Amino acid sequence: MIQRFPAEGRYRTNHGWLRSSFSFSFAEYYDPHNLQFGPMRVLNDDWIAPGTGFGMHPHKEMEIVTVVLSGRLQHRDSIGNAAQTGWGGIQRMSAGTGIFHSEHNASKDEPLELLQMWFIPEKNGLTPSYETTQFDTASLQDRLVPVVSGDEHVAEAGKVARIHQDMTIYLAEPRNGATLTHTQPEGRRVFLFVIEGGIRLGDGTVLKRRDSARIENEPELALTAEADGSRIMLIDLP
Repeated sequence: MIQRFPAEGRYRTNHGWLRSSFSFSFAEYYDPHNLQFGPMRVLNDDWIAPGTGFGMHPHKEMEIVTVVLSGRLQHRDSIGNAAQTGWGGIQRMSAGTGIFHSEHNASKDEPLELLQMWFIPEKNGLTPSYETTQFDTASLQDRLVPVVSGDEHVAEAGKVARIHQDMTIYLAEPRNGATLTHTQPEGRRVFLFVIEGGIRLGDGTVLKRRDSARIENEPELALTAEADGSRIMLIDLP
């Protein structure tokens, strides 16, 4: 089963310094039929003005992943971490028993664009932790590259961020006309998000820029790029 969610159907908010599109219920947006997909709880597509950001605020019992699309993100938290992340980097924070953090646009001149995702952890009571990892952006061409994973064999130290959930996040940049294949074991889900460009699935479903799909009971997915500069994110979920 493949459910398409067009970009224009997302809830949008504009605070001047922050423009966001929500793929799931978040903040003032509440839809009892759109609370989560498996353990995936939040996907916010954020634009943050230069020199602005989120001040210190708390979280508990959530795995938070940030993919920076353009610009530089400045992170600080209550357990002593401070780091900047740009495209080619992944930020993973396990809120666990409780953590405070701030996230700001590190530039005074350029806007920041990012995807922030929340996932329910495999268990509560984890010790709060934070990491940044780097991936080779050139390796994304015509390949699904794991950038976050709960599999310790996939999450090699310093290369793939380790998340406390049975899931893997892949990024890819297929050239126009290239087809990528993802095998989905029985009982698992896939969340697909088109960051840029366009993708056609094997059943003919077309996803354009910022469209998403929630996929279940499809043992093999064929993803064909329909535009130059396509960039996709695929999340394998329990």
